[in-house]
Amino acid sequence: MSLSELYTSIDTRMSKSIDALKTSLAKIRTGRAHTGILDHVLVEYYGSDVPVSQVANVNLIDARTISVQVWEKPLAGIVERAIRDSDLGLNPIAMGDTIRVPMPALTEERRRDLTKVVRNEGEDAKIAIRNLRREANDTMKKWVKDKEISEDDERRSQDEVQKLTDRNVVEIDKLVSQKEAEIMTV
Repeated sequence: MSLSELYTSIDTRMSKSIDALKTSLAKIRTGRAHTGILDHVLVEYYGSDVPVSQVANVNLIDARTISVQVWEKPLAGIVERAIRDSDLGLNPIAMGDTIRVPMPALTEERRRDLTKVVRNEGEDAKIAIRNLRREANDTMKKWVKDKEISEDDERRSQDEVQKLTDRNVVEIDKLVSQKEAEIMTV
């Protein structure tokens, strides 16, 4: 493996950490309805656990209500129970084969709690980025010890990896501040 391959590998893995952060931030609800909030709710369908979106159409009725139209009538109760039992704090209402999921309004205290959760998610992503930086630096130290690269190359490479790390940490901070602003908007 060369230094350029190491940079590419680290950059790709850091990007994946940021994508994972985006996914986890999307699950944190802001009081406004969006269909992605039900993406990780699993429903038992013929012995397998599948996401709600694979057994029903998930649409927005208005800014605060999600509509779940199941494809098979017997699934309505199962989907409703799965949404109610999820950790989202939602209370679905079944109406035949359609399930309405109203989004409860967030209190000021709950908004503050959610911003703490967002900050923790951001910090976890930063830790993952820093671990990747440490891993790259350890690899370069091993290469110097094995005389595969020079110490000058190692120093330049560490600077390059630090630039990648800094760029990704700034991106994480930006995502976290955007989500906090979104949550605190009434």
